[in-house]
Amino acid sequence: MPDPIVESARWAAGQGFDTLRRAVRDLPAAALNWRPASPGDTNSIAVLTTHAAHATRVLLSMAAGLPAPARDRAGEFAAVAEGPEALLALVDTLGAECDAILEGCAGMDWGTLRQRRRDDGSVAEMPAVQALLLALVHLHGHADEAALSRHFWLAQA
Repeated sequence: MPDPIVESARWAAGQGFDTLRRAVRDLPAAALNWRPASPGDTNSIAVLTTHAAHATRVLLSMAAGLPAPARDRAGEFAAVAEGPEALLALVDTLGAECDAILEGCAGMDWGTLRQRRRDDGSVAEMPAVQALLLALVHLHGHADEAALSRHFWLAQA
């Protein structure tokens, strides 16, 4: 019998990655790199997509008790897109990796404590289920921001 937590998480992650795809699809580079407000206040669709995909993979790896994947967090926030193709490929690749991570979590003890080193060197500790929920909430938050930025861009055209 399938693990209902894992299947629900796979569905939720899939929905988040689908929202990112819809936010990116068919937009020119100008739209993908546009910031709805001043650069210090908002992020572009390219940044939101890049950061959300990488962060989700990191947090799901943490939830699963896997080693943290290589990541350039600062680079995520400097992402610039030449068009939608590379962003869609990133979403597809990391979305598939996230799905595989979750598929491997069937039967896991979600109460197991996990640790993650933060950017400032401190260590965060939380139950695996909290890392799972954080990954999904974070993904959906940024995916929704990207979708809203798309709507703002199209509304001004």
